[in-house]
Amino acid sequence: MAAFVVELLGESGYFAIILSLVLNILISIFAFIPSVFLTGANITFFGFLNGMIISFFGEVLGAIVSFVLYRRGFLSLMRGIKNENKYLKRLQQTSGHQAFFLILALRILPFVPSGLVNISSSISRVSWLTFGSASMLGKLPAVIIEAYSIQQLLILSKEYLSVALILVSTVLILILFTVRKRRHR
Repeated sequence: MAAFVVELLGESGYFAIILSLVLNILISIFAFIPSVFLTGANITFFGFLNGMIISFFGEVLGAIVSFVLYRRGFLSLMRGIKNENKYLKRLQQTSGHQAFFLILALRILPFVPSGLVNISSSISRVSWLTFGSASMLGKLPAVIIEAYSIQQLLILSKEYLSVALILVSTVLILILFTVRKRRHR
């Protein structure tokens, strides 16, 4: 998927940044599509620092746009979602500084899906400004960690691709040999 997006970004010329931001907003609106492939594409196409910055702004814009859409009635499409997370339930009942710090914490935690934070916030009493500020601050470390992890995987995959290919081939040959040997018994 990331390769397709890199190709798409390359074909879009001067509009590549805008396309990346729009894709990030769409990913955020649909709530449960991970953005990691887009961050990978941004890093590959724009370079590490620029790709990370574009991904950060795309995720923040996506969070704010989805928050506003959910709050304005788009949420009716998502009514079947059950909220079992105690922090998300608490978020729905808070506002002001309390909501700010809760959203900030939920954004930093890697295992809490961004879409659930957006949806829960949109049906809470939190203002869009509080939501946007907390999302921006919380997404900064999350995007940095995600971008760095992806960059390391890309470097690792380039350096060790031949070694990995040899290891996988060897394991497959051993498995094939073992299966044939057992069949002949």
